[in-house]
Amino acid sequence: MKKRLFITIAVIMGIGTLVSLNAQSNRIELSLDKEWSFYLGDDSAAIQPSFNDTDWRKLDVPHDWSIEGEYNRLHPTGRGGGYLPAGIGWYRKQLHVPDAAKGKRLFIEFDGVMANSDVWVNGTHLGHRPYGYSAFQYELTRLVKTGQTNILTVRVDNSKQPASRWYAGAGIYRHVRLICVNPIHMEHWGHFVTTPEVTDKKAIVAIEANVKNQSNKTAKLTVQTIVTAPDGKTFTSPEMPLQLESGKNQVQNIQVTVQNPKRWDIETPNMYQATTYIRQGKEILDEQQTSFGIRTFRFDAQTGFYLNDKNIKILGVCLHHDGGPLGAAVPKEAWRRRFETLKKLGVNGIRTAHNPMSPEFYDLCDEMGFLVMNESFDTWTASKPNGTQGYNKYFREWWEADTRAMVMRDRNHPSIILYSVGNEIRDRLDRPEGRQDFINQRDLVHSLDPTRPVTLALFRPNQMKVYDNGFSELMDIVGQNYREQELVDAWHAKKDRKVIGTENGHTRETWLILRDNPFMSGQFLWTGIDYLGEANWPAISWSAALLDRNAQIKPTGYQRQSWWSNTPMVKMVRNEFNLGNGELVPDWTPVDFGTYDEGYVYVYSNAEEVELFLNDNSLGKQTVPNDASPLFWNVPFEPGSLVAVAYKQGKEVAKDCMQTAEEAIQIRLTPEKNNVRNDWEDLVYVHVDLTDANGITNPNYNPVLNFKVSGPGKLVAVDNGYVQSHEKYVTNTRSSHRGKAIAIIQATADQGDILLEVQAEGFEPANVHIQASPKK
Repeated sequence: MKKRLFITIAVIMGIGTLVSLNAQSNRIELSLDKEWSFYLGDDSAAIQPSFNDTDWRKLDVPHDWSIEGEYNRLHPTGRGGGYLPAGIGWYRKQLHVPDAAKGKRLFIEFDGVMANSDVWVNGTHLGHRPYGYSAFQYELTRLVKTGQTNILTVRVDNSKQPASRWYAGAGIYRHVRLICVNPIHMEHWGHFVTTPEVTDKKAIVAIEANVKNQSNKTAKLTVQTIVTAPDGKTFTSPEMPLQLESGKNQVQNIQVTVQNPKRWDIETPNMYQATTYIRQGKEILDEQQTSFGIRTFRFDAQTGFYLNDKNIKILGVCLHHDGGPLGAAVPKEAWRRRFETLKKLGVNGIRTAHNPMSPEFYDLCDEMGFLVMNESFDTWTASKPNGTQGYNKYFREWWEADTRAMVMRDRNHPSIILYSVGNEIRDRLDRPEGRQDFINQRDLVHSLDPTRPVTLALFRPNQMKVYDNGFSELMDIVGQNYREQELVDAWHAKKDRKVIGTENGHTRETWLILRDNPFMSGQFLWTGIDYLGEANWPAISWSAALLDRNAQIKPTGYQRQSWWSNTPMVKMVRNEFNLGNGELVPDWTPVDFGTYDEGYVYVYSNAEEVELFLNDNSLGKQTVPNDASPLFWNVPFEPGSLVAVAYKQGKEVAKDCMQTAEEAIQIRLTPEKNNVRNDWEDLVYVHVDLTDANGITNPNYNPVLNFKVSGPGKLVAVDNGYVQSHEKYVTNTRSSHRGKAIAIIQATADQGDILLEVQAEGFEPANVHIQASPKK
């Protein structure tokens, strides 16, 4: 019989958290991330308020306990889940609700719990949620006791495996908050901001405010919105009268005219704020602030995608939700540094594969100027290999609630330009039930957000004849995974189809189909970043991406940069072994100097010409071809320096250099920044390199590294990016790979000196200082 682990989450609402609450407060949102207790194992008695959890582990959330575990080929998560552990367990937290909360409405909101969560408060069951990617909220008002300690219990169960074709994580891996409002307040996700009319001179901002009256009498109210521009200038609507009966809710439509709007786009992602006030007389009962962008977009069947009437290609990547060694609990700063690197390569689009992401993920897409295809599901009712115990078990009962949660939560983000309701769906789209499932989802999305089109990432469409039987005409935008020529042929067969590649490979031929066909709106590469899972042992992570799982650029990334970026660049790579054998690597230090005679060197550049120099001797100049092929040199190996110089109109515009490393004699530590805020959302990556006396990394030295952090900081994870490494991430030791590793550090106090020390046998210890700073 298989052993089962159990995770149940119990929250005891903690003393002092609501000290600032008073009867006049109109809306308070309080983080419940701190000071939880955790137990990995089965103990159903934890539902009871009197349960004693003093022996449980103390931690903060977001927390992914699966990433803390050992790799094991026999773990039931298998290939899809990356061979990491699954199970069930419990969390607990204390919160004291003061008497000032009487007369208020209290709600608890989870951004995501992986997976199959059940929630109780003081022993009363609030609800069940199978889908770990959905945000959800429960009301606590009548179930909590003011002036006393209350217990919220959440049971999380991902023991039924295999449940996912990629690493999903386990636990309360996103934020949790308590929301306290007056009985008359804005409904959950009830603030919807659109920009139906936009010109250079003015923009009409339309606000839908869904007001709810949970008081015991009819209320005469006014509703008003103030829009704040990026420069601080404000634009105000008239006060709109609203009479609302007890127990009812009503949508109030408001318009604000913004003069000389600053548009949101991928280069200048200007963000506005809309703050809507609900008043009763002069008293503000509730206020809701929403960030939004002013922009227009459209898809054209003949010429592709337009943003603010400018025709551009969507140069996208697919991303899974894990953060490599961080697991599923990924701070915003980790995504920021990933996005910055993708931007450097020319990426302007992201597909959320294949589920809704965290709120902070979309905030960054807004702030940094990415175009997002927001996707709901990987399966409907038909299962897929390596994920047979996944969402296919719950789709029929839960698709509507989960689709509603995604759209209503995310519809104010200007970055989102397209919804996808499924990835490579195996349900029979050529039969009435499959067609109706799509129609139901499409129509629900349209009803909740009529401003964006809906697609589906089609899987081998010709097998179900979706281009011939009328199904593709049900899609606002026709999306297809791979087999790019099929999509081209489908467009030629019916040229009023609006088309996009929803998942695509990294080949030159695939890129040329997008580049050379105006009707192709864009493509999303599989993938932008290596992710955990979907790998055959001994591999534990996917490896065909632009970046490795720690956001280091891979050779495919440099090639893509030469195609997608407008900033002049040049980059050399070579086959690791003699005469073109082995994978591509960006160094000039062979594993075996005695057998490495000829280096097959490939050069990626977006310049006009490139010249190669070996130890200052020119190996010739080549013209960059128009067909996107890399340049190639067969270089007789000599230790020293290999330099590529890129030219445009005869002038040097970029340079790359590879130098042969001598014996590694030192450990070099390089933090990406010198300070880190005492905030879970912030962290700092420290790069570890084994270098020679000249500071050149030697890829042939890979000792076990020992990490130690002292001062007001903690070591969150260590990694080396190697797809076949089975070492733990949440530990203080890690082997380097190709002479490199990383350490991830967070602050634990508002000030002080954090010291990271790294040791390895045969090397002098190295250390680096990082300063802790207060949360913003």
